[in-house]
Amino acid sequence: MRASRFFISTLKEAPADAEIVSHQLMMRAGMIKRLGSGIYTYMPMGLRVIRKVEAIVRDEMNRAGAVELLMPVVQPAELWQETGRWQKYGAELMRVKDRHGRDFIIQPTSEEVITDIARTEIKSYRQLPVNFYHVQTKFRDERRPRFGLMRGREFTMKDAYSFDRDAASMKVSYQIMYDAYIRIFTRFGLEFRPVAADNGAIGGSGSHEFHVIADTGEDAIVYCPTSDYAANMEAAEAAPITLPRAAPTLALTKTATPGKAKCEDVAALLAVPLNQTVKSIVLTVEKEVDGKLDKQVWLLLLRGDHDLNEVKAGKVPGLADYRFSTEAEIVEWFGTPPGYLGPINTVKPVHVVADLSVAPMSDFICGANEADFHFTGANWGRDLPEPVTFDLRNVVAGDASPDGKGVLAIQRGIEVGHVFQLGTRYSEDMKATFLDENGKPQLLQMGCYGIGVTRILGAAIEQNFDAKGIVWPVSIAPFEVVLCPMGYDRNEAVKTAADNLLAGLLEAGVDAILDDRGERPGAMFADWELIGVPHRIVIGDRGLKDGKLEYQGRQETAATAVDLTGIIAFIRARLPA
Repeated sequence: MRASRFFISTLKEAPADAEIVSHQLMMRAGMIKRLGSGIYTYMPMGLRVIRKVEAIVRDEMNRAGAVELLMPVVQPAELWQETGRWQKYGAELMRVKDRHGRDFIIQPTSEEVITDIARTEIKSYRQLPVNFYHVQTKFRDERRPRFGLMRGREFTMKDAYSFDRDAASMKVSYQIMYDAYIRIFTRFGLEFRPVAADNGAIGGSGSHEFHVIADTGEDAIVYCPTSDYAANMEAAEAAPITLPRAAPTLALTKTATPGKAKCEDVAALLAVPLNQTVKSIVLTVEKEVDGKLDKQVWLLLLRGDHDLNEVKAGKVPGLADYRFSTEAEIVEWFGTPPGYLGPINTVKPVHVVADLSVAPMSDFICGANEADFHFTGANWGRDLPEPVTFDLRNVVAGDASPDGKGVLAIQRGIEVGHVFQLGTRYSEDMKATFLDENGKPQLLQMGCYGIGVTRILGAAIEQNFDAKGIVWPVSIAPFEVVLCPMGYDRNEAVKTAADNLLAGLLEAGVDAILDDRGERPGAMFADWELIGVPHRIVIGDRGLKDGKLEYQGRQETAATAVDLTGIIAFIRARLPA
């Protein structure tokens, strides 16, 4: 490839709306161009990276036995209505109508379509297992698109779907895909971590996320440095406290705490540790019973130094469809606005659930359900009934690991892949069955496996950049090697050597580009450092007279002189096999 025949469009400054490093550098390097909110054109330089990501994904998916097809971007609403996701998916689902007034969606994912294919094409157990995948455009109508490709509305994703005869076979297919993902992210050259995760809106029984480690990541990854335990914050388990509860030493006392509505302020006023206070979170569940609206109010109790995990709260029996209570509801049930709430002396009965860390507490402090007052010396069994307990909180660094093999640490990550054990979540709704050995219909067992292809670009840059620009891993860089000739348009010896070297590298299977634009050396080097090409070869008249070229890796601080005759072997030794 010659730069004069390619399209290179770099910027000295990033647009004002580019908030994070990956967005700024991709715009400056001419890899993407904004078309609309959360919608980008992939420019030639960026598209080369995307194609390399896709090639690795396809190679490993094919190696794992998956079969590629291509499902449409636009899907009929009827399929989504069968599974209930037409109503449940929410505002992120882009709904459209055709000229006849029929409802369609622009797909964010393809569970319904692939299940429809399976129920019409898979008839017998002899056709199982099978795994279909595609690489396709997706659209999610994000409320606040931001961060370039990290949280855009239109993006490219690889999604795969396995079909099996029973749960045991489905778990085998799941493990095959999990192992394939390990190989994929290893080949990308990224530092990553697979973590146990919550299935969320996709549904199913078990899942893992794959995170690229980056300090700027939006997600908190919980792991144990001395074991294999890892989970995202939503799914990370808080180990129960096994120490026995201490006996009460204080009387229950209503204590004045004027103007102190937060646990931190109450603890400071009373000169006690924050972990001796209990915070109250009020939730409401509304259900229709016998044609009437039944409203239940729940009080969740957490230690003052802990935060609620909303996903865990939704798993408490009876709280699947909760919402946070309004102030009017809080006043009606507790007799006071938020800030002084507690489980003692509520106006109306509430369902109390205590976090695992609250159940062992004694002599704790909680709201008195009266403005400007808290109870001190509160104790279970004496002042209020023994609590129903549940794991409700976000874990914190230093908590005991649930596997008992150390303590937890937390790092930031960017989710770029997710694998799910769906089970019969979709096959049951859509009546996708096959005939077993006895000729009896059985529901297909499904797995689902996604990789955010375009999101990989942003995640890779967030992990790999410096003051000069992007530092691509060589496997997904737009070019592996750039040739920078000094005076290409003025020096015949330099021109000849550069042309010959380009031809030799291409013949050797090296993805190289020759910068024949006639740019000044400083501007030329700055462009390629910004773009992030991993290997640079400088061809100059002085070096050629000695039979030498200058090689410099993207993160190396000095150049190395290499014999002209050995440069191709030198480069190939530095590239992946």
